[in-house]
Amino acid sequence: MAGSKTYAVFGLGRYGTAVAKELVNNGAEVIAVDIDEERVNEAAAEIPYCKCADVTDPEVLKQLDISNIDVVIISMATNLESSVMAAMLCKEMGVKTVISKCSSEMNCKILSKVGADKVIFPERESGIRLAKNLVSSGFVDILDITNNVSMVELEVRPEWENKSLLELNLRKKYSINIVSIIENGNADVNVDPEMPLKKSMRLIVIADTSKLRKLK
Repeated sequence: MAGSKTYAVFGLGRYGTAVAKELVNNGAEVIAVDIDEERVNEAAAEIPYCKCADVTDPEVLKQLDISNIDVVIISMATNLESSVMAAMLCKEMGVKTVISKCSSEMNCKILSKVGADKVIFPERESGIRLAKNLVSSGFVDILDITNNVSMVELEVRPEWENKSLLELNLRKKYSINIVSIIENGNADVNVDPEMPLKKSMRLIVIADTSKLRKLK
């Protein structure tokens, strides 16, 4: 598995399967592992390399050549003991990046302590995102990239229609950078600053989170 980054997904529940499929669909090399044979068989149709195995067993990880995997995603949130063991073994074997899904704030803290480089608590993160979208009037969607930078999807406002980005000068007025324009389900990253905006378009922008109020 040389060249681009390689991935392993441990746990083929809904979350793990979705992550593995998305990686595969984007051309990544993925090893998907679960101890449940039925889950492995179901996922095998869409994930080329699926294996039924116990990822808390060091010998299994050696057989998987896990030390040569760039990123391991541990998606066994309901089994803290297995998640902890898998994270510890992966770090001991030299995996550079271990990402672990958690089922609670406490589990996130524990997994961070035993070596997980990043912990994900989907219920919390989706809740925070929902709340931000609800209070961010005029935003179609908002996603935090870092603590101080957000990616925002905007509708074309009535006063922007039939005007170009060059005319509107949104970067100066609102401190935002337009990175893509979506129309008819297609995203164009080669944004023409002289193209008139239409009501049917959506703007994808990068902005300093603290300055988003300007857009409301």
